[in-house]
Amino acid sequence: MNFETKTKLSADALNDLSFDEFDEVINPKPEDSDFDAIVEEAISRRGFLGGVLAMGGVATLGVASTSLTPIAAQAADSRFGFKAVAASVEDTIIVPEGYNWHVATSWGDPLFSDVPEFDHATRGTAASQARAFGDNNDGMAIFTDKDGHQILVANNEYTNRSVMWGNNPDGKFVSDDDINKGKNAHGLTAAELKEVDGKWQIVKDSPYNRRFTPDEPMDITGPARGHDLMKTNADPDGVTALGTFNNCGNGRTPWGTYLACEENFNGYFGTADADGYVQDDAKKRYGVSGNDRGYGWWKVDDRFDVAKDPNESNRHGYITEVDPYDPTSKPKKRTALGRFKHENAEVVVNADGRIAIYMGDDERGEFLYRYVSDGFYAEGGDTDDLMENGTIYAAKFHADGTGEWLALTPDSTGMDKAMICIHTRMAASAVGATTMDRPEWVTANPLKAEVYCALTNNKNRGIKTNAGGDETPVGGPNPREANNYGQIVRWWPSNGDHTADTFRWDLFVMAGNPTVHTDAYGGSRNVNEGNMFNSPDGLAFDNKGLLWIQTDGNYSNEEDFAGQGNNQMLIGDPATGEIRRFLVGPREAEITGVAWSADRRTVFVGVQHPGERGDSHWPDGGDKTPRSSIVAVRRDDGAAIG
Repeated sequence: MNFETKTKLSADALNDLSFDEFDEVINPKPEDSDFDAIVEEAISRRGFLGGVLAMGGVATLGVASTSLTPIAAQAADSRFGFKAVAASVEDTIIVPEGYNWHVATSWGDPLFSDVPEFDHATRGTAASQARAFGDNNDGMAIFTDKDGHQILVANNEYTNRSVMWGNNPDGKFVSDDDINKGKNAHGLTAAELKEVDGKWQIVKDSPYNRRFTPDEPMDITGPARGHDLMKTNADPDGVTALGTFNNCGNGRTPWGTYLACEENFNGYFGTADADGYVQDDAKKRYGVSGNDRGYGWWKVDDRFDVAKDPNESNRHGYITEVDPYDPTSKPKKRTALGRFKHENAEVVVNADGRIAIYMGDDERGEFLYRYVSDGFYAEGGDTDDLMENGTIYAAKFHADGTGEWLALTPDSTGMDKAMICIHTRMAASAVGATTMDRPEWVTANPLKAEVYCALTNNKNRGIKTNAGGDETPVGGPNPREANNYGQIVRWWPSNGDHTADTFRWDLFVMAGNPTVHTDAYGGSRNVNEGNMFNSPDGLAFDNKGLLWIQTDGNYSNEEDFAGQGNNQMLIGDPATGEIRRFLVGPREAEITGVAWSADRRTVFVGVQHPGERGDSHWPDGGDKTPRSSIVAVRRDDGAAIG
């Protein structure tokens, strides 16, 4: 059955879908299934709520009394250092009293002096975009060299058709240059930042400035290198991939490299020859179909045509390691860390020196992973092997608050090492890992052996299987049917050992709306009218052990989401459970990515896709093109943040 037959959607309707909606279309719910009957019989609304209230991790969630205090009475104290801000629907950035913000860089800002400034009328060309800051910035990190130069590396996840080509008729590409401009807006941007007259800005022509586009040569490393499934027309040896794209969250290694995490890579492949494309079970599981979301890359580059080069998609969906200090270095796609829709990569040095990397697969009903290196990290030593040889694990959560890491090995999965790394989702299904509510960013507490993961939402929980047919039962860390609010799960490795096979877990928070719901959809006890939110996404700890929470959710401010306003950034205290809203973004934007300057007096925050539906012109205002940007937030008194 070809893609058009399955979807029955017009090209315009398909192009306007989000990545999540696109996945829903290419993996439709069966009209009738045995699983539906099981869910209908066993998970009534009454039974569902009873299960939530009986689960210790939710029902006994301990929070300080301040978490129930109205927002106006929440004073700044030594732990938080700010007064909470109210929800907002304004087209601007809202920060606490005593703080200020400015834009550090935006989509289209030139990295080099021979590149023109961003033109709101034309929105640039393919050539200018290849040497300018990319679009829809997401995960990011700041690196400081021995001379104090500060290097920003940021993901440029994707583009919005109506923004990238908004100056064209109907907001569509009309030329090959349009397609290549959108293509070059993807990837990564490395840029030196400097504070000039109190404002952070790009240092043009810095030797550190660099773009990594979808055409950048990258070494394929690890077990999948040279495998038959990695060989293509342009690369018959399967050792060199071109480019990285749709990188969502990020990671950083203790040896000073940046990890870019490829997520919705499947939406970039298409073909004019739908009958000539065979969608096998593996491609179906990863959502690689015979049509794309309107980027048109296959029209200008045959490797994205699934009928002409069916193996190209197997070379994407990995974590890419980049050396920000060496602008001549060749990035490395680390296949040993698995292939799926990576959200971010949280790297932890275990007490014994081994490296543990926690990763989420951001699709409804997919899995949470851990990688453990065979080798040991030593400062100044050779680190190349640490992400070459190791074991991938998938998480299994039990309802009693315990869990285990299930090793993905040839014995446990029936797959060889290379196939485990290429078809990681199938390997996790084979061992019976727990299907999760879209596991997004993972972050580890720097002060103790404690790890957090944002489970952003899952409208299919208890209703529909994942793309591999795995059931999505209600319970454990996923306690709500048709979960549109999300939650944050945390766990403690046994004996503080990040390589241990077992752990304890609970829920730090269940997002919700207590002004609309009085049941579990109202959220956990540390959610109230003054701090409510939906769809936690980005997570990061500061050096005080406070948890920074960023949202990418429903910003309608209506019905189930009434009073929650625009997407936001909050800060939580793991010790007490208290959560306060720190920042609210402009209209229609996601708040994503956070990093601190070397002196920690500036926190950089990402603002992605403002105006994605036409109701924002941030940050330039008026009738100007909305632009994804990174803002710098500081205290008025110049003190450190976090």
